[in-house]
Amino acid sequence: MKTLPASAQAPARQPVHRLAVSLVMVAVLAACGGSDEPAAPPPMPTPPVPVVEATPAGLKLEKIGSYQSGLYEVSAAEIPAYDAASKRLFVVNAQAGAIDVIDLSDPTKPTLLNQINSNAVLAGSSINSVAVFNGLVAVAIQAPVKTNPGRMALYRASDLSLLGSATVGSLPDMIVFTPDGKTVLTANEGEPSDDYQVDPEGSISIIDIRNPARLVVRTAGFGAFTGQEATLRAKGIRLYGPGASASQDLEPEYIALSADGLTAWVTLQENNALAKVDIATATVTDILPLGLKNYGVAGNELDVSDRDGSTINIKTWPGVYGMYQPDAMASYTVGGKTYLVTANEGDARAWGEDNPAYLATQNPALGFIEELRVSALTRAAGWQVVPPQLRTVGGSTPLPLVGALLDPAVFGYCGATAGVSGTAASPGTCNANGELGRLNISWVQGYKTDTMGAPLRYNSFGVQDPAGDRLMYDKLYSYGARSFSIWGEDGSLVWDSGAEIEKFLASADCKLGRTRTIPCADFFNSGHNEGGPKNSSTWTKDSRSDAKGPEPEGVAVGTIGSKTFAFIGLERMGGVLVYDITNPAAPTRVDYLNTRDEWETDPKTEAAAGRLAAIGDLGPEGLVFVPAAQSPNGKPLLIVGNEVSGTTVVMQLNLTY
Repeated sequence: MKTLPASAQAPARQPVHRLAVSLVMVAVLAACGGSDEPAAPPPMPTPPVPVVEATPAGLKLEKIGSYQSGLYEVSAAEIPAYDAASKRLFVVNAQAGAIDVIDLSDPTKPTLLNQINSNAVLAGSSINSVAVFNGLVAVAIQAPVKTNPGRMALYRASDLSLLGSATVGSLPDMIVFTPDGKTVLTANEGEPSDDYQVDPEGSISIIDIRNPARLVVRTAGFGAFTGQEATLRAKGIRLYGPGASASQDLEPEYIALSADGLTAWVTLQENNALAKVDIATATVTDILPLGLKNYGVAGNELDVSDRDGSTINIKTWPGVYGMYQPDAMASYTVGGKTYLVTANEGDARAWGEDNPAYLATQNPALGFIEELRVSALTRAAGWQVVPPQLRTVGGSTPLPLVGALLDPAVFGYCGATAGVSGTAASPGTCNANGELGRLNISWVQGYKTDTMGAPLRYNSFGVQDPAGDRLMYDKLYSYGARSFSIWGEDGSLVWDSGAEIEKFLASADCKLGRTRTIPCADFFNSGHNEGGPKNSSTWTKDSRSDAKGPEPEGVAVGTIGSKTFAFIGLERMGGVLVYDITNPAAPTRVDYLNTRDEWETDPKTEAAAGRLAAIGDLGPEGLVFVPAAQSPNGKPLLIVGNEVSGTTVVMQLNLTY
């Protein structure tokens, strides 16, 4: 190796030494903050990777907890709402006229903490609905006289302190926050008095809650539609309350919102329609008719009788139509469009039914009942006891009616005949117990009319006659659709479950009880307050087929990963159906859990003996989905309020991948 002379080596070593010292000094000065130059900013931390929820292949419901009020058939558990920050449930207890506040920090052991009583807001009032948003609890309060204006009140979830209240419309039946939490809406149903002599207007209250001490209320009413009743009826909207204007007859029931919080859709259950509301202007922009479900076509079959030997008889019935009449409704977004999911319960107006004088004296000033069995409407010998308003269908001086006929051109398949050779027209076997006779229908529609909508008169021989004393029905309108539906923003039907719910309940695939071991078919279409041993005189199989079948009433929607699920509560048969509705045009059934364990015992008897808990859960009313990110145990939950058993149930969604 070649060695350089010393004179040549020294100059090379000196700069290296000075550079090292300089670097050390810079580092020291920088560390001590003594440099005149600003320190270089530290490198930006790598942003956290967003947690993306995995998309399940499926799910299975499991009951993991329950709060038992111990109160039977008094609506002690109706509408639930959940606050993630305080891990509290807020459940409408109509029996107490209050909100039960339940600790859900351990979802396997829900525990009652307190109650919210609305008497401080309005003496003698009761609570109909509750909603929660980021630590705020909004409550819909009914006045002691239901036709008077109601109230909306705000409470703090953590300490239940009252923050403010405001006057809203008559009978606020449902309440909801907009997605930004700045506004609360109430659906003010405006039901009539029991004698139908006072009928307040229905409305939607829109309340700015940004300053709870100074709540600002605007009202979206239906006054613009008063005077347009004929046009609305021609569109298919049911307006039929005696003497009622459109604004009185339209009864808001439930609200769903667009994701941007600009639009609300409101179910008008008795009217078989939706109202569309512009929230910014507090204006009802449209009323959307939902149309009719044709039970005469394949795919829409149903069982219409509770007196056909307790057999399951699901088939088509030409001439019979279902009015969708949804109760609860939820919304979700696909491709930038809002879709509406409805539970098509159905509901009749029945006021004065508890007053014996209404029918006994045939006094129309004592009530209004629109529901009749087909057999009562079409008795060959004429009517016995029917609502007085039915006897005078027509103009201001109508001819008294004594009966109704079934059009043989439509109902000939079940025995309806025209009058021939002096023989009176007859419903034949159509009104028999095993046929259409037991089905509950509305008498206010379905009879033949002229081009102006006036009822046509027929004589007992089925011949059109201006002096006749009969109506002729070519359509029979039943309540609800025994299904759930998905609708577009304009009220167009995207998908309906058709006959699937009843067919599933009749199938071998359907099982009841927490252990899923009891065949559903053994208690097909049973009532939520009934029970009896199989093959006994008290056996309840098929008991609701003549009414609204399994009666879908509650609905909640939840998204997990990239899938959206609908949870449908069946009020009468009980239990919760789960559907994957990710594709609005092609939902698929995922699960069904009915946590009623005892079907061969009368629930009322068990409740009186203090054994209600052994029966299980009866009459699901309200449902709320809790995503895993907000859940107290880190797993998605479904909370169900059961109004008949008075139980609030916690179901865990066990996901599969």
